[in-house]
Amino acid sequence: MLTAKIIADADFVVAPLDRRIFGTFVEHMGRCVYGGIYEPGHPTATPEGFRQDVLDLTRELGVTIVRYPGGNFLSGYNWEDGVGPKEDRPVRLDLAWHSTETNQFGTNEFITWCRKAQLEPMFAVNVGTRGADEARHFLEYCNHPGGTYYSDLRRAHGYEQPHGVKFWCIGNEMDGPWQICAKTSAEYGRIAQETGKVMKWVDPTIELTACGSSQRAMPTYGKWEYEVLDQCFDQVDYISLHHYCRNDADDIHEFLATIDDLDHFIREVAAIADAVAAKRRSKKRIMLSLDEWNVWYKASGPDDLRKPGWPEAPPLIEEVYNHEDALVVGGCLIVMMNNADRVKAGCLAQLVNVIGPIMTETGGPAWRQTIFHPFADCARHGRGEVLKLKVETGAFPTKAHGEVPTLLATIVRDPETGAATLFALNRSVTEDMALSVDLRGVADDLAIAGATQLHDPDLKRTNTKAAPDAVSPVANPTARLEGGRLTATLKRQSWNVISLARG
Repeated sequence: MLTAKIIADADFVVAPLDRRIFGTFVEHMGRCVYGGIYEPGHPTATPEGFRQDVLDLTRELGVTIVRYPGGNFLSGYNWEDGVGPKEDRPVRLDLAWHSTETNQFGTNEFITWCRKAQLEPMFAVNVGTRGADEARHFLEYCNHPGGTYYSDLRRAHGYEQPHGVKFWCIGNEMDGPWQICAKTSAEYGRIAQETGKVMKWVDPTIELTACGSSQRAMPTYGKWEYEVLDQCFDQVDYISLHHYCRNDADDIHEFLATIDDLDHFIREVAAIADAVAAKRRSKKRIMLSLDEWNVWYKASGPDDLRKPGWPEAPPLIEEVYNHEDALVVGGCLIVMMNNADRVKAGCLAQLVNVIGPIMTETGGPAWRQTIFHPFADCARHGRGEVLKLKVETGAFPTKAHGEVPTLLATIVRDPETGAATLFALNRSVTEDMALSVDLRGVADDLAIAGATQLHDPDLKRTNTKAAPDAVSPVANPTARLEGGRLTATLKRQSWNVISLARG
């Protein structure tokens, strides 16, 4: 059996954990909206046409914020198409996903859905085919109280009170040649600066995110971040990161090591942002929004991305997640929490059907994919401050990443209640691990409130309509807390959560 040790001290803190990191993403793509969150004819449909079963699972997942309406869809989207009487809304060709968009679901429907799901909306503005003018009008429509053309238009559409959307993204993946009206870093940086300027003139309370590189492997990565921020530094609060873990070689060791790529990505972008600040001799720190991330590699061929004939809401990139995918998602969440000083928002892409933790059958049931469980664990227990840990663990060799630590872990502690939760991933696929955690000033008057593990000997096992709970958390009876020391056995290839609370 492997051994590992963690030292945690209540006085050593990375940063308070921003609850916005437990966000997801809804795009007009495939069956994410139509047949996902919105299906008027479904047996569970609400009067607004929302699937109640998906709403229930979204609340269970613990989502805090959702990015909308895209994604690549955003760069050709006219927000005006999705407001007002549904019978008057135009049907459009969506060039991003080669689909027909009916616009029966739009801004106000999304806001209503967010309120029912008890989460915060994150909106994005089109700077592909449009720009600053569209953005300021959209913001006025959403946030201005009344007495102007666009705010009164919202009121005429049945929404007397402002939507009060605080988090806004200026475009999506504008560095990508696949993007409608892609930009160079100089072009986009200028647009982001001017768009951000007028948006904050309309509502100075909003927070703005500039597009970072659409992936770390882009040839312009690094240079893009620096040149964009060098222009729009004073207007924006965040820069975005998009990251997908892949397992193209079907090698579990290499796949589990891709988690570390995210950590490198985060630290590199933070360093670039700080370099721009240093050039200005500025104390301002640009924070990071990981507003698109997940595991995605199986459903990524041409047939998965586009269907012929401009169909309405065709099934696109409906990745079926297995146990190993859930382990990687859990590891990425640990990385995000351990970088809580810079990562202040995150959006698992997407929420339903399209590379989502929730899967539905149109007209039928909804179920939890394997990746649902680590996300729900973190959203449920990730409250408070992230502690700075000393982790002593072995390592395993990989071809692309060198020696990789076997144990990934983080501890989040609520300073108000004293409650603390350990999240741990045993990346060994051959051996269990005996873990010992020295909790210095953390475990006073605490007891184990719960201990679960997500483990399956079959890395390829999935959850399906017929077997929706095949991969699900079970109790870990080995967890013990004595004299300020937490011990537990972590099974091989397992995701683990141990929570401590008073009483």
